[in-house]
Amino acid sequence: MKDYSDEASGSAGQSRWAPAPDQLPDDLAELMGPTNGTVVLPLHLAWSGLRAFDLGDEKLLLGMYRMVLLNGRREDYTRYLDAAQLIAHWPILRKMLGRGVRTAWENRFAQLRPAAAA
Repeated sequence: MKDYSDEASGSAGQSRWAPAPDQLPDDLAELMGPTNGTVVLPLHLAWSGLRAFDLGDEKLLLGMYRMVLLNGRREDYTRYLDAAQLIAHWPILRKMLGRGVRTAWENRFAQLRPAAAA
């Protein structure tokens, strides 16, 4: 009988819900997105509901970051996310993300791991 467990996840040990490793930036310094004002996300990131996010409102900022982290690709991460904001809000954001996305980012960037915040 064939074992489908590796095929279902895309590859051994990697969730199909996680971004592909080549889609993550190589360094958090590449994340140079806006830190204030209003951001309007494109339809491929925000296809349902709210598309405009006032970055001065923490709830809206967190919502936008969640959408980008869940639906984005490398060019979206670098365009819409800011490294300092991501690090500052990661303790909350990590609870809003699925395990695959959270693990992929934390495995790539030591600054995001829970122990790094302590």
